[in-house]
Amino acid sequence: MAELWSSETESGETEMEENKGRMKRFVQFINTASEELADELISPQAIFHVPGRPEPVTGPAGYLEIIGMMRSGFPDIQWTLEEVIAEGDNVAARFTMRGTHQGNFLGVPPTGKKIAVQAMNFYHWSNGQIIGERGQPDLLGLLQQIGAAPI
Repeated sequence: MAELWSSETESGETEMEENKGRMKRFVQFINTASEELADELISPQAIFHVPGRPEPVTGPAGYLEIIGMMRSGFPDIQWTLEEVIAEGDNVAARFTMRGTHQGNFLGVPPTGKKIAVQAMNFYHWSNGQIIGERGQPDLLGLLQQIGAAPI
């Protein structure tokens, strides 16, 4: 009966445990913007839905574009993986993003203020690569922390 609920790999780890481990590697990628890790972890056909954009971005280059947009406003930004829940190929992750507002971000000039913002992201994996993501960062909280929105 257990076989119905978990898929064992040759190494004995479940697919879910592997995906949790991959998320730790993914954090290395987003914290370094490594093109090598992008190619390793992200399918060329991956689709990423980004809040505020009418069309999704695709593939490793699309995700690097997202990271570049964040780094343009917060050059020192780092993501901390706080929680991971996996079910088969689906992974939910809660992150904390921390950085200093040193560049233009969403039309807001640099303020020098530090941020600590939560984000909830949902990933779909296939063959060891991300094939889709929907991210829900706390953009209101971010804008409040840099003084661009009232508290």
